[in-house]
Amino acid sequence: MKEYGFIRVGTIVNNLVLGNPVQNAIEISKMIKEAYKFEVSIVITPELALTGYTSADLFLQDELIEQSYKGLDIILGETKELDIISIIGMPVRCDNKLLNCAVVISKGDILGIVPKTHLPNYSEFYEKRWFSSSIDLRTNEVKLLDRKVLISPKILFKDKSNYAFTFSIEICEDLWVVNPPSNNHCLNGATIIFNLSSSNELVGKNNYRKNLLAIQSAKTISAYIYCSSGIMESTSDLLFGGACYIYENGKLLKENKRFELDSNLLYKDIDAFKLFNERRRNSSYTSSFYDSDYKIVEVDISDRVKKLDRTYKMYPFVPSTDKNKQLEEILEIQSSALVRRLIYLNNTKCVIGISGGIDSTLAFLVIIRAFRKLNRDNKDIICVTMPGFGTSNRTYKNALMLALEYGVTLKEIDISNACLIHMKDIGLDENDRGITYENIQARERTQILMDIANMVGGIVIGTGDLSELALGFCTYNGDHMSMYSVNSSIPKTLVRHLVTYCKDNSIDKRKKILEDILDTPISPELLPKDEFDNIIQKTESSIGPYALHDFFLYHLLRYGATFKKIYFIAQLTFKEVFTNVEIKKWLKVFIERFYKAQYKRNAIPDGIKVGGVSLSPRSDLRLPSEISFKEMIAELDKL
Repeated sequence: MKEYGFIRVGTIVNNLVLGNPVQNAIEISKMIKEAYKFEVSIVITPELALTGYTSADLFLQDELIEQSYKGLDIILGETKELDIISIIGMPVRCDNKLLNCAVVISKGDILGIVPKTHLPNYSEFYEKRWFSSSIDLRTNEVKLLDRKVLISPKILFKDKSNYAFTFSIEICEDLWVVNPPSNNHCLNGATIIFNLSSSNELVGKNNYRKNLLAIQSAKTISAYIYCSSGIMESTSDLLFGGACYIYENGKLLKENKRFELDSNLLYKDIDAFKLFNERRRNSSYTSSFYDSDYKIVEVDISDRVKKLDRTYKMYPFVPSTDKNKQLEEILEIQSSALVRRLIYLNNTKCVIGISGGIDSTLAFLVIIRAFRKLNRDNKDIICVTMPGFGTSNRTYKNALMLALEYGVTLKEIDISNACLIHMKDIGLDENDRGITYENIQARERTQILMDIANMVGGIVIGTGDLSELALGFCTYNGDHMSMYSVNSSIPKTLVRHLVTYCKDNSIDKRKKILEDILDTPISPELLPKDEFDNIIQKTESSIGPYALHDFFLYHLLRYGATFKKIYFIAQLTFKEVFTNVEIKKWLKVFIERFYKAQYKRNAIPDGIKVGGVSLSPRSDLRLPSEISFKEMIAELDKL
């Protein structure tokens, strides 16, 4: 899985025997073996897991420290045959100080020691009574179990095969300060942060803790793995709940159940390549790079995962939480952007071609919203329905009813005769059903809209969506062109949800119209119908399922994933819907169409950006129009 950027990380909350490092070492060893069985590559324990965080003045006794070293030796021996990196919380003596440390081990070796920097000494915490801060260190080396080991708060553990897998460590309070060490860890290359913690439970604290973790993971664009002490710590005054969380760029991937008596293991696969790519594209992130005195330890992170432990949304552009709230926000962004443009143009009229399809319906509903915001009369919305050779009675009637129901100005212009004349003028056989036959109709419609806009002093509102732009499924200087585009960053899978949301919040008569529009097959209706007035030209039959294309587009542009990786995660995501052969077929279609269509995107009109993916050549996507893509397709053929 490392070739795709995935590694499995885990947390262990051991069933603690307070003040008994040997018994704790035996239990931790058992849990490391359990983690290894579940193919975990890196696993951590809570802070001071070998002794217990609440050992208090026992930390002043040599016996506890010696027993801790003995416990570490037991873990090293028990796990030396396992290809797993373990991070153990324990006290370590260095010079004349006792440090609260994370000891990183693998295959019987100690790879490095990271001491805690910020020691809480307020309210219920008294760490400065027993420990010194890493700030007080005067050496980078310590002797531990007859080994000379690197000790520093500034260690980056880098995988030998790929530096995208780089991790670093901070301990408990280090996270809660104004400038956590993980800020610098990440700026210097760590994509994964491990936090060994002992955070007691108070009413409301858990939500605060989770918010803090989410924010730190998001602002550092990192995976953040947090592991805290369990309930077998002393309860003289405090209770520890054993809270464990795995975050990735601000998103909670997995959490455990708190207040468990038994030892427990939590694990999840994280995507380091996604984090690495996100940082590269964020110029603010890289410009704030601070090169402090970091030590590099090269490590071998195992690659034993056979089945990926994470899922992907089938429809990544569609909101999954607070769905209606987010759909409402999207419509507000679209309509408010149009309002701003109309105000600049002195409240000009809007001209739109309506076909009875979902794209033009969404654009129409956005205009209605904009006019409502401006307290404008809907009569200043000029809707033009332009039936042609392939227009079905169903879409024709829906277009008429939609316009009449909202009280706009409706014009009907049949384009058939004009197209036949044009075919004759250029010498195209009227029985030819090639691409020219189709594009003549699209350009005729656009010409009509532009000329009407000139007549009424208005602007043409585009109806094309993000998916069509990505695939080049639009006629150059036809439906490709408008004077302002409100759907340009709305993919086809999201268009459907937005129109459905509008339908659900409409009165009954409008609801029925929108329901029928949503049930109509997606088609440009440029080829003649059959004898029963059925649409025979169905878009997805020729270019492929929009569900797949939107999935490909999202992971290509949002996270810069390779097509090999996109194919891999698409297989996992759509395994119940499409065969691997179908997924590969349509991915190859996507690659070719996406790169060949750049010349169209280089000439698109202004349009508002709504989500994280846009194809505007002025802001988000700058590509040459002559990209070679055959090698990309050839690589897929090898899979």
